[in-house]
Amino acid sequence: MASAAEQLAANMNVGAFAKATELHKRLWFTFFALIVYRLGTFIPIPGIDAGHFAALFDQQSKGFLGMFDMFSGGAVRNMAVFTLNVMPYISASIIVQLLGTVYPPWEKLRKEGGEAGRKQLNQYTRYLTVALALFQSFGIAVGLSSQPGLVYEPSFIFVPATIAVLTGGTMFLMWLGEQITARGVGNGVSLIIFSGIVARLPGGIGQLLSLAHTGELNGFFLLLIAVGSVGVVAFIVFVERSQRRLLIQYPKRQMGNRMFGGETSFLPLKLNTAGVIPPIFASSLLLMPATAVQFIKPSSWPSWLGWLPGVIGQLQHGQPVFMALYALMIIFFSFFYTSIVFNPDDVAENLRKYGGFLPGIRPGKRTAEYLDYVLTRLTVLGAAYMTIVCLIPEAVMSKLGSSLAFGGTSILIVVTVTIDTWTQIQSHLLQHQYEGLIRKSKLRGGGKRR
Repeated sequence: MASAAEQLAANMNVGAFAKATELHKRLWFTFFALIVYRLGTFIPIPGIDAGHFAALFDQQSKGFLGMFDMFSGGAVRNMAVFTLNVMPYISASIIVQLLGTVYPPWEKLRKEGGEAGRKQLNQYTRYLTVALALFQSFGIAVGLSSQPGLVYEPSFIFVPATIAVLTGGTMFLMWLGEQITARGVGNGVSLIIFSGIVARLPGGIGQLLSLAHTGELNGFFLLLIAVGSVGVVAFIVFVERSQRRLLIQYPKRQMGNRMFGGETSFLPLKLNTAGVIPPIFASSLLLMPATAVQFIKPSSWPSWLGWLPGVIGQLQHGQPVFMALYALMIIFFSFFYTSIVFNPDDVAENLRKYGGFLPGIRPGKRTAEYLDYVLTRLTVLGAAYMTIVCLIPEAVMSKLGSSLAFGGTSILIVVTVTIDTWTQIQSHLLQHQYEGLIRKSKLRGGGKRR
């Protein structure tokens, strides 16, 4: 027999959506908040020649700056007030998460602090975001002021003004993301990155059509890219929704004359526990050396570094060396980050504390070993899945001989954020229908009493 939640889900339709006024408000709030973000990506910081900077950016667009611009929705190319985007916040969140597993005071807050501990760690994340934004904006300001003809009036005021504008833009986006999470639909920070990537979709399609029009891209190959894109998206949806459910049982307990417990539940383990962090880390580390070298004049290199340009040339999108190192680093970070976000010992201890156990496995150490056994095999599949998804666009780039607007990381982010947002919309609809059923039952009960 279907559960109450399944019955409600089966009854969801357009009529139910039309009656969910609270959901409408949340969707409109999210929509207008993202419009505010997109407008900010076109407002350049004061004091620079935007056209001159765009020309300089086009020369470096295939490296780290190109990837950063992809996540910022074109704000880097425009050198806009939102150039740093929410990347300092994401970096700070990862650092705090890592320290929460190795730094004892923060580990205690994470495990025993409850809601107060979570809020304290979030506050530390905000402080670290400010520090990272100040550091990154200082580097950008100094780099801009050192370029001849780029800054209209290079003076001592330009650097602190640029730092204030870029850091303020990041803090505003962090606040905006928190507001979307609280008053809108979906995760605010993820939706900000999502909207930046999706904003480049028309340009990416136009790039492919332009290549086909000029004859650089075969029409059959263009059709193959379109069909392959649909297949990759379907594959990502299938894997991201895949779970390994471990049966958990709770023993019966007698309190007075009543029996409690004896229930069963499931511990869901995702196939891709690490999310999109591994490809982001891998591509950032690989593209950073190539980007740094491009800012150094070859004439200033010593003679014994004559081999460096050839090596750096292999660390570009679509090159065999880049693809091999990219795959290895994705696999490494998949295992590394999974070990950070999921600790089998902690899960086994929590199960033992609340009386839960896996059938046929002793609580405690044996449960932790079994969880580690299952998680390792899931991570192997998850790492292989991410490697395949991220290397397919690289193979297309090597075939075309040019860069694409979308990489595997972008596709992963867009699909996963879409799935999460749609899931939240469904949960809001279910909540609305459930509250409607409760109101109807109360009205019926009141009528019978009369």
